[in-house]
Amino acid sequence: MTRTRRPFPLNPAPWLRRYDRRDLAPDLMAGLTVAVMLVPQGMAYALLAGMPPVAGLLASTLPIVAYAAVGSSRALAVGPVAIVSLLTFEAVHRLAEPGSAEYLTLAATLALLVGVLQFGLGLLRSGVVVNFLSHAVVSGFTSAAAIVIGLSQLRHLVGVPLDGSHPLRTVVDAVTRVGEIHPTTLAIGLVGIALLLAGRRLHRRFPGPLLVVVLGTAVVAAFGLDAAGVRTVGEVPAGLPTFSWPAPTLPDVLALLPTALTIAFVGFMESIAVARALAAKEREQVDPDRELAGLGLANLVAGVIAAFPVTGGFSRSAVNAQAGARSGLASVVTALLVLVTLAFLTPAFRDLPQAVLAAIVLVAVSGLVDLAEPRHLWRLRPKDGATWLVTFVATLVIGIEPGILIGVATSLGLFVVRSAFPHVARLGWQRDEGLWRNLRRYPDAAVVAGVELLRFDAALYFANAAFLRTTVEELLAARPDTQRLVLDLGGAHDIDAVGVETLLALLVDLEQRGVATAVVGLKGPVRDVLDRAHWNAERRAQVAWPSIEHALDAWGIAHPAR
Repeated sequence: MTRTRRPFPLNPAPWLRRYDRRDLAPDLMAGLTVAVMLVPQGMAYALLAGMPPVAGLLASTLPIVAYAAVGSSRALAVGPVAIVSLLTFEAVHRLAEPGSAEYLTLAATLALLVGVLQFGLGLLRSGVVVNFLSHAVVSGFTSAAAIVIGLSQLRHLVGVPLDGSHPLRTVVDAVTRVGEIHPTTLAIGLVGIALLLAGRRLHRRFPGPLLVVVLGTAVVAAFGLDAAGVRTVGEVPAGLPTFSWPAPTLPDVLALLPTALTIAFVGFMESIAVARALAAKEREQVDPDRELAGLGLANLVAGVIAAFPVTGGFSRSAVNAQAGARSGLASVVTALLVLVTLAFLTPAFRDLPQAVLAAIVLVAVSGLVDLAEPRHLWRLRPKDGATWLVTFVATLVIGIEPGILIGVATSLGLFVVRSAFPHVARLGWQRDEGLWRNLRRYPDAAVVAGVELLRFDAALYFANAAFLRTTVEELLAARPDTQRLVLDLGGAHDIDAVGVETLLALLVDLEQRGVATAVVGLKGPVRDVLDRAHWNAERRAQVAWPSIEHALDAWGIAHPAR
């Protein structure tokens, strides 16, 4: 079978090569709609990342254009997102004081590292790495991270500087200092949350974030609430993005590298998940390699304009698609409108209360906590439910980065265990269906007198080869009068050197015990490997049977399949 030739990951996006003018109006409308949503979100996520609000606006400009030039999704809205912002803060605040010049340099360095990793993986066509993060791991991590994000915003919501070193400490500190809550700040935040939730119920495209930003800023300015203790964003410097290359030390780069790897994978997972979901609705395809390259390019640009890591966001992308985005031009329009905001409208945000930005973050991440998913996974497959639970608890209790690493390790560990101890079945003939069936599931299936039929449902390789031999030995120990064994390896799509040697040793051992053995159903790739093993003609004949019936007929044994 010939492989389909994949396009080079850095080819220009399709809309740049040929643009349909009929898409212009919906692209303009979608770009405007997302910009209205992105401006307040960008500033809110910047505060979550420990950055000044202007950094969130910067991250919402040229990085978006960079992705649009390469990315394969026409509706994915790239920019700051909650989980990546939290990961940024978790990594950088250990090395520098949030808001300091060193902190900004390290955040930009982190974006560059993420960009290099994603861009390099894209060029190497490594989009398949998405398969190593299971759905259970991503869902458990996202739900726990959303709770951590929500607790991190509690201090802005109540107007009290809380201990943010650990989620549990934040809760304890908030309970013990409940008497210090700033009533006006809390009222502004709660009203903001109520308006956002009401706007979400009205319509997905309702500009709730913009509304609460305008109302919150107007109320603080009209009544001078900043003088009464309501914390505001303060001066937001105007100006367009400028290019500069951060110059961190090597120890700082090494300290940021684990988080860069985490963001590269988590950000890609979040982006590819929403891109595929939106593409499926339009019966289109997204290219994982192009997505990696596009996100990498976006983060490289974010790093050189003093911003922080970005990725595709769930809520904004959904709004972008619903607003009618037909191509990457919608994202370019969004970026241009944010640039206009940066150039001319930043003074309007001076009286914007931080409680409003906290409300925007809280409402945005509330939808990421999915408590129905673990119940569904547990009912569907308990091991996936356990993986979700381990990832969730580890992320919440131990930390963001260790949490996802523990989740991945758990998922891979369960996979290894499952492949090392695969499903094996004794077979009998099920007359109603005319098929060989597992006797445990079909106890009324007819057995073949004097013959044991065993089916091995996995590739035969170093991790499970010993298990096959042990299973056969246990079967023969339980039935010592067995004189013939048919081993069905039709479920084995591959075999390695250890598998070949184990199979040969098993055949020799059974021959010495006086048990005639036939291996049936081998697939082409497995036969190719055995052909290269240079077995003698007699041994090759033992593994040449296409089916159970062929082996039984060759032995002259009557069987119900006739």
